[in-house]
This record gives sequence, structure tokens and C-alpha cells, in this order.
Amino acid sequence: MFAVYAESINREDPLSGLVLGERPDPVAPDGWTTVTVKAASLNHHDLWSLRGQGLKSDLLPMILGCDAAGLDEDGNEVVVHSVISSPDWSGDETTDPRRSLLSEKHQGTFADRVVVPRRNVVPKPAGLSFEEAACLPTAWLTAYRMLFTQGGLKAGDSVLVQGAGGGVATALIVLARAAGLKVYATSRDEAKRARALEIGAHEVLASGERLPTKVDAVMETVGRATWEHSVRSLRPGGAIVISGTTSGPNLDDAMLTHVFFLQLRIIGSTMGTRAELASLVAMMDATGVRPLIDRTLPMEKARDGFAALQQGDVFGKIVFTR
Repeated sequence: MFAVYAESINREDPLSGLVLGERPDPVAPDGWTTVTVKAASLNHHDLWSLRGQGLKSDLLPMILGCDAAGLDEDGNEVVVHSVISSPDWSGDETTDPRRSLLSEKHQGTFADRVVVPRRNVVPKPAGLSFEEAACLPTAWLTAYRMLFTQGGLKAGDSVLVQGAGGGVATALIVLARAAGLKVYATSRDEAKRARALEIGAHEVLASGERLPTKVDAVMETVGRATWEHSVRSLRPGGAIVISGTTSGPNLDDAMLTHVFFLQLRIIGSTMGTRAELASLVAMMDATGVRPLIDRTLPMEKARDGFAALQQGDVFGKIVFTR
């Protein structure tokens, strides 16, 4: 079958290890099912894998991709949940210390077919296209959990989204607006600030610019470059929910005096559960909200999508189709 896979790891030149070609058909073990992939979306995780973050060289070659929507063995339209927990694990899969994502220990979704545990498929509503549904299991699920599970935000609350443009940040803006939150966003890029307004932000500012009012929560995926601004933007008792550090994890100043004096909360968030994915899919279907797709490419053109993501030339999700 056709697949997009990592053949080698190179931290400095990740795309040098990317190969498009034939791989053996997957075989589903007991309790697993084969999904015929109709669409799959690209994440930063896929670039990190090519750099060896989360992917060990002894597991190569590894088919990349976490997200997919397609048809199960009975022809049902499904969305794939990419968090693979231990067979005997119950409860929140994201807290399983032995969990992994597709493409870390198990072959990923950038292929004609992928095998996953049967419990890892969620029904896809007819109102969502395969391309739209393929955007949900990583970036949009991460955003959903950040806002509503970890952040506990509700209609009328205010939120700042740092770094508008990436898949998680755009999902945060759209979902927060759909849920009735007051949404602020930041970006270094003027064009991305304009797009953030178009997709639902009430007000968009340059990175580091002072907000007109303190917010209830900040959604943080950038890390070092925005951390001080995030802390200074919170009302007393507010929360930073963090799910990534694209600018680096090492802080010049953690702002601990502000944290304890203003009784701020710092909450980590990672991916989401199958139940949260099902709730997200239901929310999208009920509200008519749809993922923002930057571009759709045939999977044979996957290298172009990887290159665009590496260059930061993206607003929303890149989707590969079969």
C-alpha cells in the first residue's frame, strides 16, 4: 500500500528522512480494526518524529500521521482516536503512563490503511466531510480539552490565545467563540492577526501587546516567547493552560512572584480522551462549526505539506486525501 513514512531521523534536516512509497499492508491483531483512510491531517508531531522526538530509530521505518477519518471494516464512516492506551487501562487515556500516539510505536495514518484498537474509532456524522473530520483527533481535540476540561471555561468567560495561526491555536479561537467566550488572540504576523479576526477572535493584538482587560484564562502553546505576557494577562486567580512550547521550554523568568501573589493556576494539558473526541465531534455537528483547513493535498504531494509546515507558512490544518 502507499504510505508516507520516516526512513531515517535527522534533527537538522528532518525532511531528508521522509519517504513516499510502498509499505506492507497492516494486519489487525485481536481487538483491533482496519480503517481505510480517506483523509489524514498533518501535525507538528509529524515533523518532530522526523527529528527523533517521540520516535526511536530502532522502530524505523515508521508510517507517520496521527489523525485520520475513513471507513471501518463494515463500511462505517469513522474518526480515528490516536491515543493508544494499554489494553487493560480504564479511565482517562491521557494519564496512562504507557500510552503512545499513532506513529510512535504503532504505524500511523498517512497510508491507504491503518490499524487501531476497535475502541479507538468514533462515528463520523454525515454532516462532516472526511477532510474536516481528519482535522479533529489531535489539534482540535487538544484545543477542546484545554478550554473545557482543563480550563473549565464557560460562556461569558474571557480567554487569550497565544500565537494565532497554528492548528491548535486556530481551533482554540473557533471553539472558544462557538462556546460563547470573549476571545483575544496574539500573533507576530499581521496577516495572521487579520485571519484570527475572521475566524472568531473578538480582538487581536501583536505579540506581547497589553490586553485591554485581564482574562480568565490563557491558552499557551508557544512557551518561552510568550510566557511573561501570558502571566501578566491573567486576572487574579486566573489560569494558564499549556499544551506546548513551540518557542522552547526554558524560561528566562517563570514569574513565580506573580503566580503566588495573584494565586494563578498553571495547568498542563495533553491531547484528549475518546469520550472528549466524541463530544467534540458532536459539538461540531450540532453547531455547524468546521475546522479551518489551510490546504488539501493528495497524499502523493505530502512532502509539499511538510515543507509548508516546517516553514510556518500555514494558517489552520494541512490535510492529505486518498
